[in-house]
Amino acid sequence: MQGRNEEQTEIETILGLHNYIPDDHILKRIGMVLKTGWVHELTRERYSVESGRPSIDPEAALRLMLSGFLLGIVHDRELMRRAQTDFAIRWFCGYRLTDRLPDHSSLTRTRQRWGEGLFKEMFHRVVRMCVEAGLVDGSTIHVDSSIVRANVSIKSMVDEHLVRVIEENAEDGEDTGKIARGGRRRSKSKNLKRSLSDPDAVMSRSSRKDKYIPGYKGHLAVDDRCGVIVDAIVTAGNVNEGTQLIGQMERVEENTGIEVEKVTADAQYATSANFRDLEEMEIEAVIPAQPERTKGSRIPARRFKYDAKHDIAVCPTGRKLRRTRQVDEGWVYSAKTSDCRKCRLRERCLYLSSRSRKLYMADGHASLLRARRKKNRWKEECAAIYTRHRWMIEGRIAEAKMRHGMARAVRRGLSNLNIQLLLAAMAIDLKRLAALHFMPFTDFFTMILPSLGSRIARRLNFHSMPCVASPYS
Repeated sequence: MQGRNEEQTEIETILGLHNYIPDDHILKRIGMVLKTGWVHELTRERYSVESGRPSIDPEAALRLMLSGFLLGIVHDRELMRRAQTDFAIRWFCGYRLTDRLPDHSSLTRTRQRWGEGLFKEMFHRVVRMCVEAGLVDGSTIHVDSSIVRANVSIKSMVDEHLVRVIEENAEDGEDTGKIARGGRRRSKSKNLKRSLSDPDAVMSRSSRKDKYIPGYKGHLAVDDRCGVIVDAIVTAGNVNEGTQLIGQMERVEENTGIEVEKVTADAQYATSANFRDLEEMEIEAVIPAQPERTKGSRIPARRFKYDAKHDIAVCPTGRKLRRTRQVDEGWVYSAKTSDCRKCRLRERCLYLSSRSRKLYMADGHASLLRARRKKNRWKEECAAIYTRHRWMIEGRIAEAKMRHGMARAVRRGLSNLNIQLLLAAMAIDLKRLAALHFMPFTDFFTMILPSLGSRIARRLNFHSMPCVASPYS
């Protein structure tokens, strides 16, 4: 009985590599629709034409990075080891079986050469592809954020003032790393902790019930039509997500070229400044306004009427409170001492040590009052959109963390983590672009035109859209 010949010196292929890749493979589907010829023009200024060693093809470098995030491989060493034997990665990146793949360190140098700004421009290109394909409506945007675990140890977290001492002593040439690592943490607040390994990482948490961890905060904006990510940015973990909302809306309109009509977010974004700025931008806010605090023995502030026209507050007895001084991002309104001295509600309104009643009102208080009244009479449309917001934005965050490597930072530094999130967002958007390309027209019309799609699709009875065989076509 003749045994199997184990020796194989060469591989002969008559057909192209794409014929050996399953049709439903994620890289093959995306390679059919992704055109990256614009990468050369976009990266031309980052390279020298006259001097230096030949570099990796920028188009192949971008495809290598994207293939890693599409397959959930975020480490360069693991990616290049996998690419040695994976036909799909070689075909997607334009390498033949006999071509030598670049070293993993070349991808690191490429990211450093390109910088965070260039990856943002590449992300904008992908978003524009989705807009041109009809995947982005732009009228309704869902916004939320999530903590990303930093690539540092908790033992490296020290008090923030120790980090400054270490940096000052490092200029003098003194090595105080061991002293700081073993130093005593005197501060009880974990928000003041910073990492010696990654100074950009701070102690943060998602909610009051969670534990503090060293991390960053990733902010996403997702379009309502097909779940395309239209904005992605990373900030320090202790940054309040409510301060990023207006900037996100401006970037969304810039990325998509479409004016935002409606934005949904959770109660963390329900600040008076956000409601005021959204009104100025003519954007409807579907954000549950936080109710006013009712605890305390005094007459609550909600019993005082605010006159936005004359910028005064009126107490329950009809007395006026006028502006006296500015505090943080608001104003203090005070009543006259003579009015409070004769008031019949003095004992219920003032403390024993107070002479007059004072109220603090943040900027945009009138907009906050309107948002509270709107929340009390939310229509079915607003309730349905906010219900859709929960699974739409949370689904994209979970997808980025579970399948595209955003559960933990791969590298250190705020700039590197921004690049990581942008690549993950591009991978998620490209998956939706490829799904549209291979989607039956019946499902396409149902997705784009829910009311007319079912009837039009039944009459057309199309199957799927044609595709090409080369990833670079």
